[in-house]
Amino acid sequence: MATDTGRRSDDVEACVDAVIDRVGKTITLGLPLGLGKPIRFVNALYQRAKDDPEIQLHIVTALSLLAPRGGSSLEKRFLTPFTDRLYGRIPELAYARDVSGNRLPDNVQVSEFFFKAGNYLNNKSQQRHYVCSNYTHAVRDLMAQGVNVVAQMVAPGELADREGMVSLSCNPDLTLDLIPELRAREEQGTPVALVAETNRNLPWMDRHGAVEESAFDVVFEQPSTDYPLFSAPEMAISPEDHLIGFYASALLKDGGTLQVGIGSLGAALVHSAILRHKDNEHWRAVYDHLRIAERFPVAATDGGTGPFDQGLYGCSEMMVDGFLYLMQAGILKREVFDHAELQTLINRGELSEQVTLESLDLLRREQLIDSPMRARDVAWLVRLGILRDTVEFRGGRLLVGSESVDGNLDDPQAREAIESLALGSRLKGGVTMHGGFYVGPESFYRALRDLSDERRDQICMTSVNFINHLYDHRFGNQRLKVAQRLHSRFVNSTMMYTLGGAAVSDGLADGRVVSGVGGQYNFVAMAHELPGARSIVTLRATRQSGGKAVSNIVFNYAHCTIPRHLRDIVITEYGIADLRGQSDEQVYLRLIRIADSRFQPGLLKQAQKAGKVAADFRLPADWCDNTPEAVRAAIAAGGDADVFPAFPFGRDFTDEELTLGKALKTLKAATATRRGKLWTLLQAVRARDHDNRFASLLERMGLAQPSGLRAKLDQRLVIYGLQLNDTPTDTGNPEA
Repeated sequence: MATDTGRRSDDVEACVDAVIDRVGKTITLGLPLGLGKPIRFVNALYQRAKDDPEIQLHIVTALSLLAPRGGSSLEKRFLTPFTDRLYGRIPELAYARDVSGNRLPDNVQVSEFFFKAGNYLNNKSQQRHYVCSNYTHAVRDLMAQGVNVVAQMVAPGELADREGMVSLSCNPDLTLDLIPELRAREEQGTPVALVAETNRNLPWMDRHGAVEESAFDVVFEQPSTDYPLFSAPEMAISPEDHLIGFYASALLKDGGTLQVGIGSLGAALVHSAILRHKDNEHWRAVYDHLRIAERFPVAATDGGTGPFDQGLYGCSEMMVDGFLYLMQAGILKREVFDHAELQTLINRGELSEQVTLESLDLLRREQLIDSPMRARDVAWLVRLGILRDTVEFRGGRLLVGSESVDGNLDDPQAREAIESLALGSRLKGGVTMHGGFYVGPESFYRALRDLSDERRDQICMTSVNFINHLYDHRFGNQRLKVAQRLHSRFVNSTMMYTLGGAAVSDGLADGRVVSGVGGQYNFVAMAHELPGARSIVTLRATRQSGGKAVSNIVFNYAHCTIPRHLRDIVITEYGIADLRGQSDEQVYLRLIRIADSRFQPGLLKQAQKAGKVAADFRLPADWCDNTPEAVRAAIAAGGDADVFPAFPFGRDFTDEELTLGKALKTLKAATATRRGKLWTLLQAVRARDHDNRFASLLERMGLAQPSGLRAKLDQRLVIYGLQLNDTPTDTGNPEA
């Protein structure tokens, strides 16, 4: 039987009715980026709009996640069992599937400010309706679109101390700022609706992520239909990715701050940071083999080579699963506090985590507390752990159980009593990770659900404006953020980089959008504003296009995401280019130095023709070994094949799927040109599995007993692809 208590209902159709009753049939729906979309409510509202053309529905969001289906028949055969296994119990986001198939009804429009990379390159509707926005401006731009409904998946507060609360969990990033904006709009006479959909599979996150349930007008709660969370599988880390991550790990400063994004390059950095911390001997062997300190002095001046004794603090719009691995490895442990003066004392080494009477004296000297202590002093000190939880302030004195203690720090007897009865043991309440949103593999969600209360309290999911912006006024001022973000390293990937110093991360020269700006510009700009901070842009030196290797370091390009005046540090698998404060000639040369050697002469020639490099400059011999073979030699310098594994953090693909995925990737590369396609088909027709060594793999593809010409050709193609890779047990990159 359906229940409806006004705000809360277990009938999703009743929730849709409630929203329409509040705002009418013209609905601009704001949805969280990525994981936090309330799929049951959104699907019901979207279906209502499809059934009722009078409803005008505009969905404004980012990163609408869908299970991959594949394009070719081989890709579908490969992906279908995999997606059924990972996503079979998760309802599909109906509007996103219709967007993908260009099937939106005329009365529905979808605008996104960030695409899953490459998904909508050939989708004209989405290209037209894309909203180009920095992440910090997303709330402003959502409001400009006329958002009158916001809906989000939340974790219900089921424990006694969470009664009446819900957690924004994976997506407080925009919602924390949207709620007051919408309420202000409501006060001005515009009807609005805030909708929460509970899901008990969503990890509970406290601090800023926990809000009153009453903040929402409609709450849909139907535990019997709670679904698993959409997961992003771990991707294989190639040798090139590992080396990029290794160079980046050499730029991390112990006691510093880290921001890093999703993907294999971010995972590679996390793996190398853990290697540096826990297996420093193997890490140093690679460092010395690459002669990093000699060839790239910025690593010596701005980085480090030892374990992370002080630890790192994470401050990243996206809390990737790598941050949890860093926490488990004992690296993500530097705590920051929400008080600028206190944090400054900690930074200077004057206040340690171990509490003593001198801690109170220091705070008094800095005029942060009074003597005798007052009620507000005691409350603050208890919250920090400097005084015990049992200490209260009553009648001008400290009450500890049945004992009453004078709070006068100038009185020797009072000091003795405070030390023995009231003083805490160590600072508490610090945060080691500020994140705006998260998405990752199922193992990540499970680990978040299983966190101890102490570990969970060290993570603060919060507004993206707190993280991405120095001047946000809601959760912290500039002075506080500067004090917290020591030695910041903002690590972001890009697609291409120009010799002039511009990053091409979100779009193509023809105007099409690949993904979005997101927070990349925010972090790059912040690196130039924070003392001691560096922006690190990572990219692979080459990519495959039309069956050929193409350089990702280019002379110029007709689109840029990060302008050249914000150039800082760039890393490829061939090294580190420190560009900050350098002349154009040095910028051009340092980028050519880390380009693939197949393309260095051409890049140099273009630079010289443009007058940016002296005409008599010649490539030094030690620049000209930037080859795939050199990458593999550097990886081998670790001395152990397991030092740089393809999947250091687990995987969702089976051994068979890894082997098949590599074979399909090989076929895709081989058929990138018309000539290659004809040659591959000719060879595939002749291919046979004479000794049945591929029998289980063909069974996995549903091609053990093919029926029909298409299936028989698919079988031969798979056999040929496996033969090209030489072994049925190779565990390479599964991307097909």
